[in-house]
Amino acid sequence: MRAAPTILFSALCLALSGCATPPPADDPEAVAEYRENNDPMEPTNRALFAVHEALDRAVLQPIAEAYRAAVPPPVRTGVRNVLGNLRAPVILANDLLQGEADRARVTLGRFMVNSVFGVAGIFDVARAWGVHGHSEDFGQTLAVWGVGEGPYIFVPLLGPTNLRDLGGFSVDLMSSPVSYLGQGAIVETLGWSRLGMTVVDTREDLLDAIDQVRSTSLDPYSTIRSAYRQRRQFESRNAGPGPRERTAPSGGFGFGQGVTQGPRR
Repeated sequence: MRAAPTILFSALCLALSGCATPPPADDPEAVAEYRENNDPMEPTNRALFAVHEALDRAVLQPIAEAYRAAVPPPVRTGVRNVLGNLRAPVILANDLLQGEADRARVTLGRFMVNSVFGVAGIFDVARAWGVHGHSEDFGQTLAVWGVGEGPYIFVPLLGPTNLRDLGGFSVDLMSSPVSYLGQGAIVETLGWSRLGMTVVDTREDLLDAIDQVRSTSLDPYSTIRSAYRQRRQFESRNAGPGPRERTAPSGGFGFGQGVTQGPRR
């Protein structure tokens, strides 16, 4: 897993090198669109999005469809619960960094209850008891601290992000307890397996949504960009946890956090 921060740093350098210059000030419509979309490297992003679409149709989507077809919904829910439970230490750290003591208590309580009574997090016992989860990441923490989101970035296979969330995601990776288990083949295998299952779980959850975007949107790239920015702005406001919350595609990229509460197919 130590290679992951290097990959993200490379993506960050690509993003910075690909930023386009703003439109001239005497073109107010172009300037307004530029600011609204926050996408100064749009030509590069669209090219990367095209690469992502090709890879997704060839690799990620078939794997996600096979996963949905082969694995029963209760088992997939258990996998998602485990992934969410494994993220609890990172969520807790960001709750504390944001000064959210009440949310931190919820996160810690859920982690303890689900780890013990939920068999290492397979069962979300805390939610059954009315204690719902939420997701936090360092990108959200930076937003709470007043750091702007920076330019929109699209990274193939990882999905939409921005400069702030890209850096935040790197911090979350390095601060995860899995990163401190030491080195060795077993630890590396566990880390990459967790990452792979997170990607597959998220892509399975988004199968219907992405199919709908592809079939109904005149410009899927713009639709995904808008949806991502709106979601991140909503999450940065720290809406309280509850039955209405559905935050599977979360984090600096489109990664799931294990707290989706919608029905599984």
